[in-house]
Order: sequence, then C-alpha cells, then structure tokens
Amino acid sequence: MKLPEVGAELDRIARRIATAAGGDDGIYKTDQETGRLRIRSAVMGNYDFPHSGGKEGSRRDLLRGLDGANE
Repeated sequence: MKLPEVGAELDRIARRIATAAGGDDGIYKTDQETGRLRIRSAVMGNYDFPHSGGKEGSRRDLLRGLDGANE
C-alpha cells in the first residue's frame, strides 16, 4: 500500500475530486501523507471562500466532486 505507483494514483484521484468539487467557484486543496502502513490522500474544502456556503456548501461540493471524479 505504500508503493510510489499507489501514491501517484491516489494523488491523481484526489486532484480529480478537487477539480470536480471546485468547478469555477471553489478552492479545494489536496494533501497526501505516507504513514507506517499506508498512504492517505485527502481533499479539503475552503470554508471561508466567498459563496462556498460554509461547511454545508463544502460538503455539498465535495459530494458532487466524488460523483464528478468518475466522469
């Protein structure tokens, strides 16, 4: 689970989710960390971005991003 190829694929997927979630209106960042047993990737929303809708808006956008990342 810690192979470089796995990390590259997780990073690619996280970036697709962030792009699909953000569209033209949001800013989403990705982060990746290699732990003792596995690599973890995350997509984080910007709650303070104008028009984001706060936590609920970021949640909505991230869920949309999960759907859109497979297109």
